[in-house]
Amino acid sequence: MTTAAINAMKSLSVSTNLMHFPAKTSSKLALPQTQQISRQSLHKNVLNFHLSTPRNNRISTYSVPNPPRAVASQSYDALTEPNKKIFHGKCFVVDDNIDTDQIIPAEYLTLVPSKPDEYEKLGSYAMIGLNAKYGRFIEDDQIKTQYPIVIAGANFGCGSSREHAPVALGAAGVKAVVAEYYARIFFRNSVATGEIYPLESECRVCDECKTGDIVTVEIEGNKLINHTTGKEYVLKPIGDAGPVIDAGGIFEYARRTGMIAAPSS
Repeated sequence: MTTAAINAMKSLSVSTNLMHFPAKTSSKLALPQTQQISRQSLHKNVLNFHLSTPRNNRISTYSVPNPPRAVASQSYDALTEPNKKIFHGKCFVVDDNIDTDQIIPAEYLTLVPSKPDEYEKLGSYAMIGLNAKYGRFIEDDQIKTQYPIVIAGANFGCGSSREHAPVALGAAGVKAVVAEYYARIFFRNSVATGEIYPLESECRVCDECKTGDIVTVEIEGNKLINHTTGKEYVLKPIGDAGPVIDAGGIFEYARRTGMIAAPSS
């Protein structure tokens, strides 16, 4: 990688108004604290970028009509609109302090996500470390979860800094996690890998939803709708971290924006 490319990558600024991630000024800022990402699955390079707080905290007025009541019986794939960043399906609800050992135990970290078969296998082990009280996240005869949305309490993704945690969730079929707030390194790894949208709620949604409830998450509309209970919740805008996730992670975002050269064919 050239010196010019490295300097361009360092200049990348990503903003969010999540209250748990205050602005920093270092050119080596990790989301949101200074820390390096291990790029085991993404070319073994390191990319650091700036996370700041946006000046405009207005919530987008983007919205879509509520799905009909019969929506619960329809398939997740038929209702999810990734291009519009609208995700729909059953939710899986957990409490506070779900750490990375519960999301993906250390024994599975030898799997290499850049290999398609191992990526799929990694996803099949997502949430396997959870307490039995939560029920099964992935059924025994399946490799994908039936829950595209995870709803959590405080400090989701705490523990070790393994980037396999958000990758495992994404590989399992999770599109978004809605939590009260996140462990900083998990939030950063979620954005850097582009696997899932780590969203924060204005209240403890996990206390008002149950596993299996049918929900819709609107990224641009900043809302979560629980069709089972009829309640709607405000989500905090994800800010400029959104386009990085949309692109598929920080390296793909840097390529698309011309900060680094695209790989030669």
